[in-house]
Amino acid sequence: MQARHLFCGGQTATAICACGALGLSTRYVGVFGTDENGRLMRKTLEDRGIDVKHAIESDGPNRDAVILVDPDGRRTVIWYRPGHLDFPSDRLRPEALNARVMHIDDDDPRLALAAARLASTLGITVTTDLEHVTDTTEELVATVTYPIFEQHAPGKLTGESDPERGLRKLRRLTPNLLCMTLGDQGSVALEGDRFHVAPAFKVNVVDNTGAGDVFRAAFIYGFLQRWSVSEQLRFANAAAAVSCTRLGAIPSVPVLDEALSLLS
Repeated sequence: MQARHLFCGGQTATAICACGALGLSTRYVGVFGTDENGRLMRKTLEDRGIDVKHAIESDGPNRDAVILVDPDGRRTVIWYRPGHLDFPSDRLRPEALNARVMHIDDDDPRLALAAARLASTLGITVTTDLEHVTDTTEELVATVTYPIFEQHAPGKLTGESDPERGLRKLRRLTPNLLCMTLGDQGSVALEGDRFHVAPAFKVNVVDNTGAGDVFRAAFIYGFLQRWSVSEQLRFANAAAAVSCTRLGAIPSVPVLDEALSLLS
């Protein structure tokens, strides 16, 4: 071990912080533990201007992870999420979800589906971070507005290793845009019948932790700017690339000018 650091992160928390860094007004709905890590997470979000008034606390430790980063930036994540951190579905309130876009992860598939259904009835655009394949994944894909897959998830769902064939097989679930991150290969998306390919930016990778979360935040930003799909993907790739040049998840999120600078 050459160095050890304590950073805050998490799929949705990092994405929300990245949205804030890009200039969007943000709110986090989730569960904090009552230990030191839970207090640190809450303070980190509050210090970044994230509205956490609809988040709740659960007596016990916060979720944490050990992330081992190789010298070339690759990582191994060993994480623990206590069951008491599940957000009760009956605590979801329309006023908490009042937004132009709601972003969800799939760590708790039951909650993700409940939140997506509620947002759908409210006419809210829903984006996702789809990493885990469960018996509710296909229903979640069909319910949200913009499914954004981690690079291995479509293959697990369809048996196709080729990204384009995988997304085209998933077209049966939704007519909406299907997006997929590909790590150092960039990202792809299926818009109607048109397949978009956006190569990654070449940067000096220090740590790729949180890059996928930053990608999703930048995708949301581009959507709200009414950019084309190609522009959204390229901007999201740029923001994710900037984050890879720094250690950590939340500490690595770029501001708007940094992403635009690499983009240009």
